[in-house]
Amino acid sequence: MTAAGIDHAPAAAPAAGRRAPAAGARLVWLFLASRRTPAAAWLLAGLGMLMWASLHWHWNIAGGAAARQVIPLTIEAGSAAVIAVSTYGPFGEPERATGRWLPWLRMAAALLLTGAAFGALCAGATAGVLPGGSLALLRNVGGMTGTGLLAAAVLGGAFGWAGPIAYLLVTEVSLSGHPTTPWVWPARPPHDLGGALCASAVFAAGVSAIMLLGARETGRDSPGPLSRWIS
Repeated sequence: MTAAGIDHAPAAAPAAGRRAPAAGARLVWLFLASRRTPAAAWLLAGLGMLMWASLHWHWNIAGGAAARQVIPLTIEAGSAAVIAVSTYGPFGEPERATGRWLPWLRMAAALLLTGAAFGALCAGATAGVLPGGSLALLRNVGGMTGTGLLAAAVLGGAFGWAGPIAYLLVTEVSLSGHPTTPWVWPARPPHDLGGALCASAVFAAGVSAIMLLGARETGRDSPGPLSRWIS
């Protein structure tokens, strides 16, 4: 037994250190791919194009101010539903083995897709005049996404679409009655502080719920309709 070559042993440490960032990036990519995040991003881009078409060809020109909000709100609710359904994983959450990283992966995916939704719809809004402008768009998308994330935490990721769709129905009924509550924030002016605070609170609650609790897994073996679109 000799000590020959012992001087070369420490050289393996830097190689292991270099592998750590690559392993972290691979973990993030696998998490996003398992939640069909790239497909969800393409769907959000499609909704941005739909927004562009609706404003360019004036699909919402008929009726009063409330009626002109229906199509943009429907598109915004659709983007929130896509984000909520993307929390659904067909194999549950095998990333639990990564320990402390899973909550941050959930949060990062939700924030990434929310930002992508806002960017895509903002790009689509350049085709015409969007009711309320970009401030109202940010408030509406954020708040509706929060309802979807809360629904995913309670009902399961496959059924996260129920939150934005239910809120859309309540909003459309309330718009015809001139509501004053800030909880129906799409009916408030874009600079209204109460509406912005309510939407922000719902978004924060949704992100916190999905980050700390994750999507409920009881419905993960029976995907809802939107989960099939982003499969």
